[in-house]
Amino acid sequence: MINQERLVNAFMDYVRISSPTKQEGEFAKFISNELKSLGLEVTIDDAGPKVGSDTGNVIAKFKGNADAEPILFSCHMDTVSPGIDIKPEIRDGVIYSDGTTVLGGDDKAGIAAVLEAIRVIQENDLPHGDIEIAFSIYEEGGLHGAKNLDYSMFKSKKAFVLDSGGTPGQIITKGPAQDKIDVKVIGRPAHAGVAPEEGISAIMVASAAISRMKLLRIDSETTANIGTISGGTVTNIVTPEVNIKAEARSLNNAKLKAQSDHMVACFEEAAKEFGAKVDCKVVRMYSAFSVNDTDPIVASAVKACENIGLTPHIEASGGGSDTNIYNANGITAINFGIGERKPHTLEEHLHIKDLVNASKLVLELIKVHQK
Repeated sequence: MINQERLVNAFMDYVRISSPTKQEGEFAKFISNELKSLGLEVTIDDAGPKVGSDTGNVIAKFKGNADAEPILFSCHMDTVSPGIDIKPEIRDGVIYSDGTTVLGGDDKAGIAAVLEAIRVIQENDLPHGDIEIAFSIYEEGGLHGAKNLDYSMFKSKKAFVLDSGGTPGQIITKGPAQDKIDVKVIGRPAHAGVAPEEGISAIMVASAAISRMKLLRIDSETTANIGTISGGTVTNIVTPEVNIKAEARSLNNAKLKAQSDHMVACFEEAAKEFGAKVDCKVVRMYSAFSVNDTDPIVASAVKACENIGLTPHIEASGGGSDTNIYNANGITAINFGIGERKPHTLEEHLHIKDLVNASKLVLELIKVHQK
């Protein structure tokens, strides 16, 4: 029942509308009008001003015509950079950008899949319970749209997030917590040629600290990374200040705290040895989530995959998504692979068959929730 041509054309229309993080307004207006034209009740909330975006989250309600529990489908509207003036093209059944931008399948493939499923339901007068939709802003870089949703607006206690790079059939039941770690190392300037011994090199302090750290893959549940280092002006001055941005993630909140504490301790110990000062700020961006494989929502997902010929495979993710935030707010949520291949790169692409299967999966998830 999925109309492949219509689905592909819709997706390509969506990615042509630029919606970089915090500039989702034009796309939010477009997709709101699409939802309204399908008869859904649409609201744009007030999250935008709270997070610095030019629009809020798009929330839509599709009134049910059958006895079934309400369910929520969620995707995000923003795309990473470079994502302005995307020019999609199809080659051998695969959708690419022209190579100068990302494609934007992360996450407009999910949005296209949801809307096509709604169209099919309406065309065929299929039975369904209440369907709720949340298309969030500012997901990339902190899940800020989902963090600022008014969860009292939703009746659903189950959410299906379509925002993973795996192929349809992938079911994400676990996702990590993340700490953002910002560090300022304060040394002392001095003339590097005349009196270097009078200075304290913030670069040396930072280097000593980082050299002692456990980084990258810590264990099967935990990762850590130094993302950026900035500081210094010219070569003839001992660098007085360095700023470092880092992160740590883990599926286990206790392990995450231990890793973040370790990284902070390395900076503090190095600063003490060199006589420098250090200011470390650790911010928990979001908590880990874990949905038991025996939970009814997972059983529904497995059944829906099998019903349409997909092989379900349950996995943990190393990345955060709006799924983390839903679970933290009392809505049991899992994430699905929709075929976002090589997201966040100029080589991002999407197989048309994956896009079709993602939309079939949305339709089947709705079907299996009939009582």
